[in-house]
Amino acid sequence: MGWATGWALDEGTAVGKMAAALGASGWWQRWRRRLSARDGSRMLLLLLLLGSGQGPRQVGAGQTFEYLKREHSLSKPYQGVGTGSSSLWNLMGNAMVMTQYIRLTPDMQSKQGALWNRVPCFLRDWELQVHFKIHGQGKKNLHGDGLAIWYTKDRMQPGPVFGNMDKFVGLGVFVDTYPNEEKQQEAQKRRYSPGVQRVFPYISAMVNNGSLSYDHERDGRPTELGGCTAIVRNLHYDTFLVIRYVKRHLTIMMDIDGKHEWRDCIEVPGVRLPRGYYFGTSSITGDLSDNHDVISLKLFELTVERTPEEEKLHRDVFLPSVDNMKLPEMTAPLPPLSGLALFLIVFFSLVFSVFAIVIGIILYNKWQEQSRKRSGLCSVTGASDAGIPRPRGHPLRHLTLVQEATHPRAVLL
Repeated sequence: MGWATGWALDEGTAVGKMAAALGASGWWQRWRRRLSARDGSRMLLLLLLLGSGQGPRQVGAGQTFEYLKREHSLSKPYQGVGTGSSSLWNLMGNAMVMTQYIRLTPDMQSKQGALWNRVPCFLRDWELQVHFKIHGQGKKNLHGDGLAIWYTKDRMQPGPVFGNMDKFVGLGVFVDTYPNEEKQQEAQKRRYSPGVQRVFPYISAMVNNGSLSYDHERDGRPTELGGCTAIVRNLHYDTFLVIRYVKRHLTIMMDIDGKHEWRDCIEVPGVRLPRGYYFGTSSITGDLSDNHDVISLKLFELTVERTPEEEKLHRDVFLPSVDNMKLPEMTAPLPPLSGLALFLIVFFSLVFSVFAIVIGIILYNKWQEQSRKRSGLCSVTGASDAGIPRPRGHPLRHLTLVQEATHPRAVLL
């Protein structure tokens, strides 16, 4: 808008100088009034376009713009939620749609629910904004267990990790509201050292290639990338969480103070996430419970500039990983065989089996023939051995005499 104002001022100065040169004539005054009216209409249209909020919006420093992706977003009145093939979001377990929110689990024991996007995400850089609410009747440390936000290879897979499967493949961000490790330490009459104690509720993140298990007894401490305390229960204002993934840099921020300001929580460079995974959120309750509500999920595509060197470094990956963090190797599953390959394998297996059977029969027949010859030779030798005197001396000499007795023609020759 600054360049438009400057342009209008410059043009007004030029018009004023022209009016002074030509004199105060009537036709010039009428033309100037028309020009001013036309410029005013043009400026009004420009201001309306700038204030309408349409098009990309610049975020952060540098040339970064965001675009809302409706196929990966969810907000009231939740028209795209259901179980049909045309729905963009699917519910699972005890999750249910309400007028103002989607409740993953009610404030009841042993409940489990999830909400999953049906469309895989192929964006390179993105930002997910989550508007959520956790509340219930439980007092301090008598509530649980929390909720999780997912970007994973598999969807709609119930399990023990905040309502999702263990040994997942992808990214998990956990809003944990119950300190399992602390309670176990208290039960064993042990105390935390000040350096390792955490205050709950607690937000943490984990990247998994399918080889790691989430350790519930230690609240995921062995596999977390980082975390921070987030007092999010029973608040009277909105609570938000944002997950940003740009240039393999994972950043998690939160707005939980009612100030409409993002506060840093986790920042991890060198995170490699494949494209084509699914977004989702899930929750679970056990002996303790809470209401876990999701008000909205908004995914933005971020467009950032990359140098040629960054283009080479930021190539697509096939398994999640984190630089400078060793994850156990996973054996990649073999691709399924085609019909021709399966036919060739069966055909050559049968040919090899027939060939092996034929060779076995031939060898067996030769072995039987040699056995008959040996048995015949032994019987002839035994019959003629009764009339041959047994010589004394070397056993080879005895064998020679036996051969001479049994084959007199060979001896005579």
